[in-house]
Amino acid sequence: MNSSNMPAAPVAAREPSERTYHGDTFVDPYAWMGDRRSPRLRRFVEEENAYTEARMAHLTPLRERLFEEFRARIQETDMSVPTRMDGYWYYARTQEGKQYGIQCRLPIAGPDDWDPPAVDADAAPGTTPGEQVVLDANVEAAGHDFFAIGGMDISKDGRWMLLGTDTHGDERYDYVIRDVRMGEELPERFEGIAAACFTPDARYVFYTLLDEAQRPYKVRRHKVGTPVEEDADVYEETDERFWVGCSISFDDRHVVISTGSKTTSEVLMLPTATPEGAFVPFIERQAGIEYDVSFATFEGAGEDGADIPVAVVYHNATNPNFTIDVIDMRASRPPYRLGDGMTVACGSPYGTEAGPGGRVGDPYMDPANPAILQGVRGLAIEGIALHRHYVALSYRADGLPRLATMTKTAAARDFLAGRPWSFAEVTPPPLDDDAVDGAPSLLGGTPGRLYSIGAGGNPSYDAPRMRYSFTSYTRPGELREIDPVTGASVLLKRATVRGDYDPRDYVEQRVWVTARDGEQVPVSLVYRRDAATESMPMFVTGYGAYEISSDPTFSVGRLSMLDRGALYAVVHVRGGGEMGRGWYEQGRRLSKKHTFEDFVDAVAALEDAGLADPAHTVANGGSAGGLLMGAIANMAPERFAGIEADVPFVDALTTILDPSLPLTVTEWDEWGDPLHDREVYEYMRDYSPYENSPEVPADAAGYPRIFITTSMNDSRVLVTEPLKWVARLQVAGVDALIRVEVEAGHGGGSGRYKQWKDLCYENAWCLERMGLGAL
Repeated sequence: MNSSNMPAAPVAAREPSERTYHGDTFVDPYAWMGDRRSPRLRRFVEEENAYTEARMAHLTPLRERLFEEFRARIQETDMSVPTRMDGYWYYARTQEGKQYGIQCRLPIAGPDDWDPPAVDADAAPGTTPGEQVVLDANVEAAGHDFFAIGGMDISKDGRWMLLGTDTHGDERYDYVIRDVRMGEELPERFEGIAAACFTPDARYVFYTLLDEAQRPYKVRRHKVGTPVEEDADVYEETDERFWVGCSISFDDRHVVISTGSKTTSEVLMLPTATPEGAFVPFIERQAGIEYDVSFATFEGAGEDGADIPVAVVYHNATNPNFTIDVIDMRASRPPYRLGDGMTVACGSPYGTEAGPGGRVGDPYMDPANPAILQGVRGLAIEGIALHRHYVALSYRADGLPRLATMTKTAAARDFLAGRPWSFAEVTPPPLDDDAVDGAPSLLGGTPGRLYSIGAGGNPSYDAPRMRYSFTSYTRPGELREIDPVTGASVLLKRATVRGDYDPRDYVEQRVWVTARDGEQVPVSLVYRRDAATESMPMFVTGYGAYEISSDPTFSVGRLSMLDRGALYAVVHVRGGGEMGRGWYEQGRRLSKKHTFEDFVDAVAALEDAGLADPAHTVANGGSAGGLLMGAIANMAPERFAGIEADVPFVDALTTILDPSLPLTVTEWDEWGDPLHDREVYEYMRDYSPYENSPEVPADAAGYPRIFITTSMNDSRVLVTEPLKWVARLQVAGVDALIRVEVEAGHGGGSGRYKQWKDLCYENAWCLERMGLGAL
């Protein structure tokens, strides 16, 4: 579309409104957009959507081609591997042409039945002998523009289902109790809540309420068969920084309330045998300390074959990157203290605020750790699970997730002997004839598959084998089962990619870029083996907040980019959790600018080395990653041809100054408190994208093109933020577009075909900006 027939961008009304804090005044012409229900805001959304559709019309053939490519690679009629829970094997089916999955089950053959049944994936749901359809989300979603399941809990006898659904996208769920066999529902309903769970006998429901700020804050108890109006409040969290959750412990012995802020947590417990009793803290809350607890047993490991009951405590009281302690409950009685018991694993304190100094990536040694953890860089302990036959340890090392296992018998011996546990790392089997190691090294990096791995699909305590899954950027996910005694690993399912796809046609590589303060930042690169690695069009993404890691994952939609010659890059910026707690701490609060600087410095290194071309580089990030996109657009506009920001948190300072908005008070632990702290205010003012984006054409020279996606019902990043941002950018002459989902929330639209089409819509814009828009 040339300039002569390009439609004009909408012009939002300007109504100057002053915002003054700490002696600083900011004049906001678009503060009126804070009223999301106002008719004129709705009109502005309609105008922006129409403008975007007109500007994007020429990309329709490319979008359709991308959707054809995507769909041609997907196994649309498929099913998951059955997972045993209590007396049934549960699994999910998908059918070609249907938007949502269908949950089904088959009865187990007997107590020793641990081999999943063979089920025809192409058969119609409910037609396999003995098969029962537990939930068909396509039926539930009928008549709704948006549909999401918020939770599904089934009683141990398999009769009752506690089901929560959201038909607005605002993450407030309506729960019902349904007879799975008959399909009938009990009269009681729990509307607009956060979550709910059954007690094991399904006689009681514990559920969590949301306050006006969308914070889960209160737990109620409901006795099934009685009016909801008679439900009792059993816990209320009055500290607005804390979120509350309620669940049943893995061993079914306790109802567990977990309450926590970004930096502090507490666990309260109630025996399921006395559901109308009082909850008691396992360990009293301590400011700045996070912990969790579970209970297990070393069966037959004590004298004369007696069981040894233990408490397994996961905490950061003695190590910022967490420690796992196991307490022998025969030898001690509550109250317990954090640090009691035997240390099984502890993370690296290097580079953390409370640590001894050093860089996050320095190798760490600790005599308490298993041999496989000695000398690891960026070591973070993420959890442990004790089952009847095996123990699984999850941790992070060198910026990637890791998994280790051992037999329960060996763990009991090591525990009683007081020596480090003899874990063995679980590694994915290599691809046959994989020549990735022979690929050229870029920026001194080492080619090799970059895996995400973790235990999963293990809801039964008694299962004799451990299931685990793994995937890489180019290797479709696999579900395997490992025998903890022999180490033998069996493939249960590999994700199907239709067509002639071969992961060996693609290269993955981890490189380390030196940021401006000297820190080494990991960057993941993916590209076709036959691509010319010079001046490549680059799609680069990042997140960097809440200690959330951007780990390797396979994407069918990414293949269309790679096959057109794109370099796909992930910058693992500080603020995420890739290298543990220190990595997170160095990218939050008054260190938040490291997140943006890491991203810019990594992109600059790739471009300056000649691998990527600034004229064909597109960046993408969502939510807090959308804040990253807004910041880098202001910091280094010359490095990007385009930036896609999804549900972007771009008016960060305005939001974090207003404690009446959803999530604000809980976010002070993440960003700092600009309302009461002048230093935090000034620091956030310097990077908040909205305040620092161009406001007049003279400021917009060389600014990249911007494409924004958002949703009207988003309760996390209010639609007001991206709308204000696009209005300001457009007035300044920036080529900025926004696409607003009218019936959706933070995660966008629902239904898989809708989501696939949305992805192709966005990717078409990105490919055009990368110079790869030809069909």
